[in-house]
Amino acid sequence: MVDLSVNICGIHFNSPVAMASGNAGYGIEYQSVSGFSNRDVGALFLKGTTLEPKLGNKPERVMESPSGLLNSIGLQNPGAHAVINDLLPQLNMDETRYIINVSGSSIEEYAEVVRLFDQTDLPAMEINISCPNVKKGGAAFGNDPDMAARVVEACRANTTKPMIVKLSPNQTDIAEGARRVIDAGADALSAINTLMGMQIDANTRKPTLGNNQGGLSGPAIKPVALLKVHQVYQVAKQHDIPIIGLGGISCAEDAIEFFLAGASMVAIGTAIAKDPLLVKKVNKGIAKYMRANNIAKVSDLTGKLELNTDTVLCG
Repeated sequence: MVDLSVNICGIHFNSPVAMASGNAGYGIEYQSVSGFSNRDVGALFLKGTTLEPKLGNKPERVMESPSGLLNSIGLQNPGAHAVINDLLPQLNMDETRYIINVSGSSIEEYAEVVRLFDQTDLPAMEINISCPNVKKGGAAFGNDPDMAARVVEACRANTTKPMIVKLSPNQTDIAEGARRVIDAGADALSAINTLMGMQIDANTRKPTLGNNQGGLSGPAIKPVALLKVHQVYQVAKQHDIPIIGLGGISCAEDAIEFFLAGASMVAIGTAIAKDPLLVKKVNKGIAKYMRANNIAKVSDLTGKLELNTDTVLCG
């Protein structure tokens, strides 16, 4: 017997594998998928939600890229009030853990959305600090440690629920960024969000995305994500802060690599679009690895990476 359950911020998850925000909508969409069960999913991170409804960016919004996906959805969502009043009541809270992804274009908006969801039965919130700061010309909050810390501080003042801060890989020093949001009140971290990228049509000489640029996800970013999780773990372990690792996970081996790098839990995003039943398969693969290596608890894998020694830096 192996134990796949994990405990993060006092919350029990029956599986260490979650569905990442933006890929499973608000959970309702997956109820009609044959063979899918939320009971196989440790947690489902709901779609990014802002205070007011947003139509999102103009098309095209999603484009395939070699070993990845570029998206520029633009946070299309019905707004916090509609999610709370119309969508959350449709979810069976006994099946899995549902965690809202809080987004905003100002510190005040983040704080207000957090205040609203603090009054719900959701066990935790994921704070998406990769959103653009409209008041500062559109630069993402998560790329500036000072602004990221201010967002987390404002959110912390409006809730007692655990806050999982989603880190941007598009910052100069992600370890320093992690330290700042931990000091500001983060209870856990998720790493990483998408990498910014562009795709160009040589015939039209224009970007393929309507918004010109978008977030790159999928297997192409996995090596970057693993390194970022490893770097963040060096800071997080000093404060006993858990990490949810994501970025290009598409099989059990990928998930195990993230555990070794320092993640306590993982989330799958882009690969879900190809295989909606992937989480269940990844759970089985993790359990098989644990049995083969006499590992009783999946938590025993976290941070067990053995670095090479006596390396020589060139250049």
